Amino acid sequence: MRPRPPILVAVHYCTGSGPAFHAGTEFAALADRYGFVVVYPSATRSGSCFDVSSPQALRRDGGSDPVGIVSMVRYVQQRANGDPDRVYVTGSSSGAMMTNVLLGAYPDVFKAGAAFAGVPFGCFAATDGSGWNRSCAHGTLTRTPRQWGDLVRAAYPGYDGPRPRIQVWHGTRDGTLRYPNLTEEIKQWTDVHGLARTPTATDHPRPNWTRTRYGTAVEAISLDGVGHTIPTGGMAAMAVHFLGLDDGPTATPARPPRTSR
Repeated sequence: MRPRPPILVAVHYCTGSGPAFHAGTEFAALADRYGFVVVYPSATRSGSCFDVSSPQALRRDGGSDPVGIVSMVRYVQQRANGDPDRVYVTGSSSGAMMTNVLLGAYPDVFKAGAAFAGVPFGCFAATDGSGWNRSCAHGTLTRTPRQWGDLVRAAYPGYDGPRPRIQVWHGTRDGTLRYPNLTEEIKQWTDVHGLARTPTATDHPRPNWTRTRYGTAVEAISLDGVGHTIPTGGMAAMAVHFLGLDDGPTATPARPPRTSR
């Protein structure tokens, strides 16, 4: 362990748990190799899904699961001398939705994140107490980049500091949180960072993977023929590299422009 270790929050899927996500993913082995701390929160509500839909969850310091997760980060900073300048988040499904929520509402806490099979910040929003948003899950809830970006900006009014980098992954055959959500995430986070939606680079890390990059702040990986089953072998290592936890190259994005778009 490093004397001032980075912190990665790894958030599980619905019906899962922190111990299950620890056992079923490669993040723990990567933490041992590179010397960072992993925090594995467990959802306590029915279905073991995290709250990514209530007004409280979608507002900074509003309450619910995001506040609990941030308190875990602060505990590790205090008790394990965790580096407050190197805090990251990743997750799958419900955990990927929470990744988007934490990056949106706590941009001063989390420096970057990697979301596997998620949806944009605010996509699951509900005011009737429901934890499920069918139109979002089915990929039929679409907004303009500006509208998506405004949801993020409204989560922490007045914040004008740097925004976290994000890497988003999605399988084309995802039947649970359907593939169009990848496009909506790209629209949201490129707007938040003030970036064009035309990729600055495209490559294929594996034959059925297409990676598009938007400046240094947004990266998307489309997985041809893959369902709602990620991350699988090798994906965690690629996420850890994007986050810079293997001491690979990282980039600090500039502050987004403050002019209207």
